[in-house]
Amino acid sequence: MYDNVTASDVANEISMMRSAFKGTYIVVEGVTDSRLYGKFTEKDDVKIIIAHSKDNVRRSVVECRNNRRDMKTIGIIDPDLDRLRGKEHLPPIFATDKRDLESMIMCTRALDDILAEYADPEQLEEFEKAQGPVRDAVAKAAAPLGMLMYISQTEGLGLYFKDLEYRTFISKRSLGNDYNRMINEVLALSRSPRIGRKELYAKLCHAMEELEDPWLAVRGHDAVAILAIGLDEIFGSYNSRGIKDGQLGGSLRLAFSYDDFADTELYRDTSDWSRKTENPLWLSR
Repeated sequence: MYDNVTASDVANEISMMRSAFKGTYIVVEGVTDSRLYGKFTEKDDVKIIIAHSKDNVRRSVVECRNNRRDMKTIGIIDPDLDRLRGKEHLPPIFATDKRDLESMIMCTRALDDILAEYADPEQLEEFEKAQGPVRDAVAKAAAPLGMLMYISQTEGLGLYFKDLEYRTFISKRSLGNDYNRMINEVLALSRSPRIGRKELYAKLCHAMEELEDPWLAVRGHDAVAILAIGLDEIFGSYNSRGIKDGQLGGSLRLAFSYDDFADTELYRDTSDWSRKTENPLWLSR
């Protein structure tokens, strides 16, 4: 039913509540975003509205600001592939540091806390001696998939990326990504792909050579799935055997503390807006 929600619906909801609430509204994409950011807000002074899409966030905030003169409403979005396209977002729209919320969390101490809870210290040390830090290994494995999505979108290839079986192309020893197997998996899921395997492989290799920061491409969902393989197959302790992506993603969000959030650019940018406009936002530290 959320497919029918429009930006105007969201803006109307905010306008209707304005007579009873004079504080700050944060418009976010989904329920997960609402729960996480809600942990850090001043509850009496801030309310979070779920817009059910990135486009709805942007359009509803613009409508509130331009048409309804509401300067106390901001939006927080996942930039997705915008930064790879050279597109930046300016206040009152703010974006997560990395491609999405989960990938931003993976770049904080929350990941260290998860490894402390679920990884076997000796096996983790052995893995990192051979492959480098887990965070870097996950990014290296997930970025090619993100770049494949970028290529598909920019060139209109219509490739399909849902229901991927990551274990067909992610090594259970090193977390290395086998590009050919990954491409075969994506092409097998895609209906009438408009490109051949060899051509797509060449495009991917070129794109990866040009990519300076892998986290610009890493989709959080993929990173969590790859981390789950690492914990299940390589460096996990007894309590991580058979761990599922959803469980691990939830654990990462729970481990994401106020201090972790306060170290992000998103926090600094939104806090700067809060100070300049004198609108309450986050809890006092």
